[in-house]
Amino acid sequence: MIKLLFVCHGNICRSPMAEFIFKKLVQEKGLSDAYYVESAATSTEEIGNDMYPPAKRKLKEKGVPFSLRQARQVRYDEYEKWDYIIGMDKWNMQNLKRIFKTDPQEKVHSLLKNRDVADPWYTDDFERAYEDIYQGCTEWLERIQNDQTKSTHA
Repeated sequence: MIKLLFVCHGNICRSPMAEFIFKKLVQEKGLSDAYYVESAATSTEEIGNDMYPPAKRKLKEKGVPFSLRQARQVRYDEYEKWDYIIGMDKWNMQNLKRIFKTDPQEKVHSLLKNRDVADPWYTDDFERAYEDIYQGCTEWLERIQNDQTKSTHA
């Protein structure tokens, strides 16, 4: 089973959106049993809170199922649990480096290759955030599936 953790600042907008978008993508490809997906925060600000209502509205509008959840902070001792730890922006990446201290297995990555996913908490642009996250999740699923194919044929 491939284990992914999506991470943003508060775990109420971008990372839970990525969690549920990725789950829908793997479900559509019949790969749900091959993936375990969660999301978390780098901060403690929103711990215990459910997903932000505008993020829920955007997922509902796009037909992405989601469930009640509680924001949580990623912990140092989780590093070994995950195959991929995917941050939304450069600040998340810096905070992940601070939390994990090191990344010897190169598990920590950005969702998008050349830019950040703008934080809709500040921009209020949930459509743009959705589009960025959908693009990133689609690219990551393809990348992981290609890597899996290569490793099984090697």
